[in-house]
Amino acid sequence: MFKLAIALVLLGTTAATAGNVNATVTHKFKNVWREVPTTSKQCYNKEVPIYGTVRRQGDAAGGALLGMILGGVTGKVISGNDKGAAGGAVIGGLIGADQGSKPRNETVITGYRNKRVCEKVTSWQNEKQRVYSHSIIRWTENGVTNTLEFQR
Repeated sequence: MFKLAIALVLLGTTAATAGNVNATVTHKFKNVWREVPTTSKQCYNKEVPIYGTVRRQGDAAGGALLGMILGGVTGKVISGNDKGAAGGAVIGGLIGADQGSKPRNETVITGYRNKRVCEKVTSWQNEKQRVYSHSIIRWTENGVTNTLEFQR
C-alpha cells in the first residue's frame, strides 16, 4: 500500500482510485521574506586636485642652522672635545648654507577641477516569495485513513 502512495506522488497525480484505496496528494506552500540585491548606477561630481611643478628658492639660513647643529654634534662625537664640536659646526654650517641655497622643484596642488564619477551601488530590499513547504498524502484503505507528510 505504501508503494502505491509513493508511486502516485512520483507521477504527480493529485487523486487516484485503485480498488478500495482512495488517495490524494496536497502540495503546501508558504510565504517567506528574502533580501534581494538591487544594483544601480549612481553618479556625482567630485573635485579632484590638479598638480603642477613650482620652483622654490632655497633657504640658506635654515640650511646653515641645520648644518651647524648636525656638524657640531658630529664634531663632538668624533673628536671628543669642544674644539672638534666648534670646527664641525663651522663646516656643517657652510655645507648646510650651500645646500639650502639651491633652488628646488616641488610638486604642489595648483587648482581643482570637477570630475564626473559613477559607481555601482547595491542595496537590499525585502521581497515576499511563495515557496514550496511540503506535501501531504492522504489515503483510505479498507475504511482506515492514513496521512503521510514529506518534502519532495
